[in-house]
Amino acid sequence: MFLAAKLLAFATQPLAWVVLLLILGLLAQRRWHRAGMGLIWLALGVLLLLGWEPWPDALVRRLEARYPAVASLPQAQRYAGLVVLGGALEPSYVWQGHGQPALNDAAERMTGALPLLQRHPHLQLLFTGGEGELLAKGLTEAERARIFYADMGVAPQRLLFESASRTTYENAVLSATLPGVDKTRPWLLVTSAWHMPRAMATFEKAGWNVTAYPVDFRTGSETPWTRYSLGGGSGKWSLALHEYLGLLAYRLSGKS
Repeated sequence: MFLAAKLLAFATQPLAWVVLLLILGLLAQRRWHRAGMGLIWLALGVLLLLGWEPWPDALVRRLEARYPAVASLPQAQRYAGLVVLGGALEPSYVWQGHGQPALNDAAERMTGALPLLQRHPHLQLLFTGGEGELLAKGLTEAERARIFYADMGVAPQRLLFESASRTTYENAVLSATLPGVDKTRPWLLVTSAWHMPRAMATFEKAGWNVTAYPVDFRTGSETPWTRYSLGGGSGKWSLALHEYLGLLAYRLSGKS
């Protein structure tokens, strides 16, 4: 499952499609000049269209609309704690290179839990995440999360860590095996808003009693039609395609 997820991540990178079209076009030119040039022009067209952000934003917005942002937390006392999904931390080699916490563009997964912990002292935080990199060495994501929350001043007795999972499905299954964790009690599930539909479906299928607490929103109510960025647009296309295909794969495999 983990290897399949990595292959899926590569296949949903639109810039990889552009490179593939260019290679095919160059190879085809030797025997079929017109077809080869057509593929090269197609690659250029795809590359230029990738930068127009309203299209991928529309796809991401549909994912994020499923679970709106939580303005307040009524009946907070009934929750056992927060389950924070990994994916917001830079790889281990970045941490080891500078000796300080390093967060990526999903940082709100880590920081979004802090105000809740401050306002509600009874809440525990369960962080779930092993190592998402192939052939990675060094600290697992859970170990890096332990360092981060220690730096933030969170008391160690309020923290639980699951360090073996590498996918959303493993997050749900392996977190439930931790000592002292009762998945039938109410928990808040903290992850990126665009990832929340798959995360909620997976955790509920695994028997968790979870309420969505989405963070890390990438879109607003609308996107100005003038928004254009080759880097930003291709990144949003990759995110949207990966998540929609992930939803489909999880449903077909019975994991959500």
